[in-house]
Amino acid sequence: MTACAAMNHNLQDALKSLPHGPSFRFVDALISLEPGVEAKGVYLVKGDEAFLEGHFPGFPMMPGVVLLEAIAQLGGVVTQTDPAHAAMTDVRLTGIRAAKILGAAVPGNCLEIRAKVEGRMGPLVQIDGEVSGPDGVLATARVTLSGTLD
Repeated sequence: MTACAAMNHNLQDALKSLPHGPSFRFVDALISLEPGVEAKGVYLVKGDEAFLEGHFPGFPMMPGVVLLEAIAQLGGVVTQTDPAHAAMTDVRLTGIRAAKILGAAVPGNCLEIRAKVEGRMGPLVQIDGEVSGPDGVLATARVTLSGTLD
């Protein structure tokens, strides 16, 4: 069974915390979630995404920065489901450190995304994450999310 087929339908409500519209959402489903701690999610590179048209003609591949965005989006889900902290408004990606793009994702690839909260300080949340495809790890990064505390 592939990761894309193994999604846990009981976790899908947590994805509602993402503010992104369907055309800019890079987490299709959650396969595990420990609220406020870590999660695994999946994204299927469908082939009809707008960015694939120009990146690159004749050999479409998901841009590395979009792989990093997938880490940030899943990190946002983990952050917003933390039972020890109120959900923040206006959560955004505000920093990227130690990013490595190690491979490419192409149409038909099922990507597994992992995000783990490494620390919180007020409205700042440090996330450690990675994206893997059928041939192994494609990207790793530490991202910082920020938002408004109510």
